[in-house]
Amino acid sequence: MLVIKENSEVLMHFAIKLEDGSVADSTQAMGKPAKFRMGDGSLTDNFEKCLLGLNVGQKSTFVLEPEDAFGLANPDNIHHIDLSKFGADTPAEVGTIIAFSGSDGNDIPGIITEVIGDSVTVDFNHPLAGQRVTFDVEVVAIEN
Repeated sequence: MLVIKENSEVLMHFAIKLEDGSVADSTQAMGKPAKFRMGDGSLTDNFEKCLLGLNVGQKSTFVLEPEDAFGLANPDNIHHIDLSKFGADTPAEVGTIIAFSGSDGNDIPGIITEVIGDSVTVDFNHPLAGQRVTFDVEVVAIEN
């Protein structure tokens, strides 16, 4: 029987639930399972530890603390940007998610959390940073 090991390639469905029971993300909703390789850095170490030993067809539910899931919110990831940097195509409205160009050329999503006068507060933390989350997983396939 194939089980998930340290370098396994895994195909699985998952749902991420918040403490209030709402679903933040679900591969079932998208109709396509997620594929990744254990140890490739796409998942945290503690998330991977929860998956080790699971086999095809197995379902599991586990709760991860913020530091084991999407990390803690970092105050250094909150920036104040001058309102003049926004325009008609990118209005500065609370709740809007905008992609900014990072120093490496990749886009970094930020959510506008506050607009006061000429100052726009943008939070670049992961939207689930600082939250305890529940993962429901179902292993679809494993390649070792």
